[in-house]
Amino acid sequence: MTVPTGKCRAVRGKLGVVLSIDRSIMDAIIAHARRDHPDEACGVVAGAAGSDTPTRHIPMDNAARSMTFYEFDSMEQLRVWREMDDRDEEPVVIYHSHTATEAYPSRTDISFAGEPGAHYLLVSTRDPDTEEIRSFRIVDGVVTEEPVYVIDASVDPHAVQSYMFGQSPATVDYECSLGR
Repeated sequence: MTVPTGKCRAVRGKLGVVLSIDRSIMDAIIAHARRDHPDEACGVVAGAAGSDTPTRHIPMDNAARSMTFYEFDSMEQLRVWREMDDRDEEPVVIYHSHTATEAYPSRTDISFAGEPGAHYLLVSTRDPDTEEIRSFRIVDGVVTEEPVYVIDASVDPHAVQSYMFGQSPATVDYECSLGR
């Protein structure tokens, strides 16, 4: 879903959980997913502990080197998690790509989701001309989709694009002005 041009801000009232992420980070995730295609790409976006704000993109290697499965290399994961701990950060976003299917968690993705506070971002690279991006919370095997607000901070911190595949657009209200 693309928000109308002009200055817009999302009115979050009844939305609950939402992922807000900077356009530059989203672009880096998409580029990583396209670069690793046809294998699944994976990585994390770290943020200050307790902030729920993704600020540092960390692409990782898919140790499985698979078109249908991703797995962090255990040594790389240990290094990255220690680095986040040293910087008082946590994994705000854990992402991976699906190369031939929609951006929705598989049973395997759900069973391996071990960070209940993280946003699980999926990018489908099945269509090279389309950005299919979805975000989920996965807690105790329960999958809840959430809106993704892509913020272009270099242009206007209040300019937002929203990706909400599979959700009714009526769940989000926008207050917009045409910059007049």
